[in-house]
Amino acid sequence: MPVATAENVGHRFALERLLSARERSWAALRDIAAHIRPGMTEPEAAVLAKERLQAAGMDRIWHPSILRFGENTLKTFRQRSAPDTVLGEDDIYFVDLGPVFDGHEGDVGDTFVLGDDPLKHACAEAARELFRRGEARWRDGVTGVALYAYLSGEAQAMGWRLNHATKGHRVGDYPHAVHKAGTLGNFDAAPVPGLWILEIQIAHPQLPIGAFYEDLLVA
Repeated sequence: MPVATAENVGHRFALERLLSARERSWAALRDIAAHIRPGMTEPEAAVLAKERLQAAGMDRIWHPSILRFGENTLKTFRQRSAPDTVLGEDDIYFVDLGPVFDGHEGDVGDTFVLGDDPLKHACAEAARELFRRGEARWRDGVTGVALYAYLSGEAQAMGWRLNHATKGHRVGDYPHAVHKAGTLGNFDAAPVPGLWILEIQIAHPQLPIGAFYEDLLVA
């Protein structure tokens, strides 16, 4: 990975606008989750997400909205969901959004549980807890490579399996991809604040239950 250029930004970049995009993305995610109901399919939820993001005033999306229900929570970003999956009354799902607001990229994700299944609730909370631990470790100045090695051990100690195909990435003024930064998990330097998304995707070691959480690493 070209460490020297991986954290470049465009001439339009402004941290305050990136932070605003993050806040607006979180507000949109909470709004979308409030409208998800049992009996919906993932394509129906994707249409809902598009409508709610448009209502929130997004410029465009920089990556498609990903909504995974039930066993599909084990799927990574580029894997296809099992077709015709319907959200159950007692189920788990996650929402992963990538909208652009005011020329800056938001990228947020969280897991939600319908019903009272303690294992599903524990899975969703474990993803959030691993993010918190990873965020704290990042503040110590570790490299992206060391950060994900640490998270793998923490997940195992907590009784979960970290999905190593989900390794975080850059954001910035749209499109950040012109800088070809690669993934956070392969970044062999200490990531600066305000440019990197820490992604956590975990699974139960035996059961088809997974969870996802992501947010911006900020000072």
